[in-house]
Amino acid sequence: MDDLEKLVVIESPFKGKSYHETPLNILYARACAHDCLKKGEYPFASHLFYTQDGILDDKNEEERILGINAGIAWGNQASKTVVYIDRGISKGMEYGIQRAKESGKIIEYRNLPNYEKFLEKAEKIVTMEEYFFKK
Repeated sequence: MDDLEKLVVIESPFKGKSYHETPLNILYARACAHDCLKKGEYPFASHLFYTQDGILDDKNEEERILGINAGIAWGNQASKTVVYIDRGISKGMEYGIQRAKESGKIIEYRNLPNYEKFLEKAEKIVTMEEYFFKK
C-alpha cells in the first residue's frame, strides 16, 4: 500500500445536538485520528483543523461552508472515508458520507476501540460549558 492509499477522511460529530457536546466531540475526533494512525492510515479531520480558533468559526454559516468545501477538496485525495459511529451520525457526517458515495470512495464504519474507557478519561477533561469561539 502506498502513501496515497493510506490517506483517509475521518467523519465524526463536531457540534452534536448542541454546542454543549462539542468539547467531548473534539476529544472523540482526536481519539479517532489516533486510532487511524495506529492502523497505519494517514487521517484528515477537517472539523478538527478548520474549527480551531483563528481559522474558521463553525457558528458562522458562511465560514462553516468554507470549511466543508475545503474538507471535501482534501477528501478527494483520500482513498476512503472512515465514519466513527459511537456518538451517532450528525447532519454534517451525513453530508460527508453522501459526498464520499458520489465520489466512489470506500466508506468504512467503525467504533472506537475501548469507547467506554475513552468516556471515563474524557469526563475528567471536559466541562460541559457552552462551546464558544474566542474572538
